[in-house]
Amino acid sequence: MNMNAFSSNSPLTREAMEPFWLPMTPNRQFKSKPRIFVGAEGMHYITDDNRRILDGMAGLWCVNAGHAQRRIVEAIQAQAAKLDFVSSFQMSHPAAFELARRIAEIAPAGLDHVFFTNSGSESVDTALKIARGYHRARGEASRIRFISRAKAYHGMGWGGLSVSGIVRHRRDFGPLLPEVDHLPHTHSPEHAAFSRGQPQWGAHLADELSKLLQVHDPSTVAAVIVEPVTGSGGVLPPPVGYLERLRQICDQHGILLIFDEVITGFGRLGAAFGANAFGVTPDLITCAKGMTNAAVPMGGVIVSGKVYDALMQGPDNAIELFHGYTYSAHPLACAAGLAALDVYQDLGLFERARRLAPVWENHAHGLRNLPHVVDIRNIGLLAAIDLKPREGAPGARGSECANRCYDDGILIRGSGDTLLISPPLIITEEQIADIFAAIGRALNSIS
Repeated sequence: MNMNAFSSNSPLTREAMEPFWLPMTPNRQFKSKPRIFVGAEGMHYITDDNRRILDGMAGLWCVNAGHAQRRIVEAIQAQAAKLDFVSSFQMSHPAAFELARRIAEIAPAGLDHVFFTNSGSESVDTALKIARGYHRARGEASRIRFISRAKAYHGMGWGGLSVSGIVRHRRDFGPLLPEVDHLPHTHSPEHAAFSRGQPQWGAHLADELSKLLQVHDPSTVAAVIVEPVTGSGGVLPPPVGYLERLRQICDQHGILLIFDEVITGFGRLGAAFGANAFGVTPDLITCAKGMTNAAVPMGGVIVSGKVYDALMQGPDNAIELFHGYTYSAHPLACAAGLAALDVYQDLGLFERARRLAPVWENHAHGLRNLPHVVDIRNIGLLAAIDLKPREGAPGARGSECANRCYDDGILIRGSGDTLLISPPLIITEEQIADIFAAIGRALNSIS
């Protein structure tokens, strides 16, 4: 069914929807009451009944420059007409090298190389493989273990799911990779409820890594992987000093540190990457989402010279890393990525996010005394609001609140009884006020 059919109020039938198995969705419920978008522009989605919905989630943490940015659209169109596809297996195209160069320029110093993927999940699996390959190339093949963190989300690939720390995501698919352990998360309402930005409490939790290394011989650990700010697990900013301590412990034991910046990359925290914002440089950064403003699927792993050089050994005609994807550095994705970087720069969106962060923070914490609110967390243009679960129905209150916001013209995400908000960086102060006002109305209207 085409867009004209939607705009003329001819909805999809249940039969027409049935072939599509939606991801991370209760399909039977959705298909009985579907939520269908037929257009998007700037800060808004357009529904099949011509409603304009303010996008408080940047799509899914990814449309950082807003929807239908003309420069990105035109770059994709021009590239499709010129070179629609070329493999990156022993051939390539100019835009791939240019995009890698420009990403390396805005990454922390020393992160000089980019391996392109097609998603955040692929980026994480790639980073894990690079980490093991790095140690093997250095004669330390015993380093195969990964350490992650509870509440972490690292995608849906087999490696990423193994290191993820969200129980419900893992439950149905075991056994997963066995050589994995997890640090405790840093969320402690008892000590840090309603923190603004980085909590002052919790840096000592990084020392749990040293305790794990008393159980697992450090010479068996390949890498520690963490999100600088836990995203899907509830927007958990790192305690002051926490990431610095992780870096110190990894250095002490020759362990690689991987930052999963699929959400925090490309401006979300007011800097190119969370590593820049926090002043802590990992050995690898995984990225995706805002890399192309989500206009074309793309991801990447930004790799330090130390790691890259260790793998550049052996005969010149030998493949150094037996890994890759058909669509690595796809020409359309590279065109979108280059245009997205231009938009971010020309509109000053990283700086804009940094400037708006205090406004965002004040509006978020302005909900503190409303019904059901038990905690609020924020950093950059990210926020989470924890609600007290309804007795006998965990998750119901968060879902109802998110649905009421949608009916009120605001798209946010309910994850259990946590409300998650992550808007495009082009948001105005008035739109920030509109988002939190809608949440306030919803909270006041639910039981």
